[in-house]
Amino acid sequence: MKRDDFLRRHNEGPMIRMPNAWDKGTAKIMEDAGAEALGTTSAGILYAQGLPDYEGALTRDECLRYAEDICNAVDIPISIDSEDGYGDTPEQVADSFKMMIEVGAMGGSIEDHPRVAGRDLLTAEETADRVRAARETIDASGVPFVLTARAECYLVGHPDRLNESIRRIQMYEAAGAHCVYVPGLRKREEIQAVLDAVTCPVNILVGIKTFDLLLSDLEAMGVRRISTGGSIACAAFGLIRAATQGVLNDDLGYRDGMITHDEFTRLFGEGPAAGI
Repeated sequence: MKRDDFLRRHNEGPMIRMPNAWDKGTAKIMEDAGAEALGTTSAGILYAQGLPDYEGALTRDECLRYAEDICNAVDIPISIDSEDGYGDTPEQVADSFKMMIEVGAMGGSIEDHPRVAGRDLLTAEETADRVRAARETIDASGVPFVLTARAECYLVGHPDRLNESIRRIQMYEAAGAHCVYVPGLRKREEIQAVLDAVTCPVNILVGIKTFDLLLSDLEAMGVRRISTGGSIACAAFGLIRAATQGVLNDDLGYRDGMITHDEFTRLFGEGPAAGI
């Protein structure tokens, strides 16, 4: 998919299957495997540095640096996991989106879970103000950039998570979000309720262990985009642990899934592979 087609595909289909990368190496591998678009994952970026994923752990500068590396490494659209918009005010969030566009991203998100540790969800009104400011910046840029707004009610255990999520995403759509996203949805009837509640495209997180709906069924329901969040990173790091345990127990089965040195040379640069 060409970068300028990202917004159009959200509106016209077919459904975008968007894995989440955490550095330029993983982005190149995902593109080579056939991915048409990628998201970033702040969790994956942090785990790769040996850090936990918690509010405020990844700064805006770090987020943008990783995003720029990934955007420069591949030729497909990149949507940035930009947490709450990296700003305490709508104006600061607008500045963040201006910077995202400048580093080459074609999408970014605003969630209503703030980076301030221990704080409850932002109000829907606060988040809608952020969405509105980001959309004004996007429109002024002329770039077909996809603004995604996230309602985090399922992730924080809200007592009325479905109805509150729907109330929030309707406000976010009205404020200018191109796409809405309720991470944590698992049940077909809840996904359908979200689809019926808005007219804009909906993203579904499929990287949850208990998520068992077929992706083809999601597309038939009208889902326009799926993403994996930090789950591919978690699976990759799980393989590291399992492979290490295997080595300690005379099991070298991890080698079956290896990418060869020659393949890495083809993916990452010119010159002969070392073969080590």
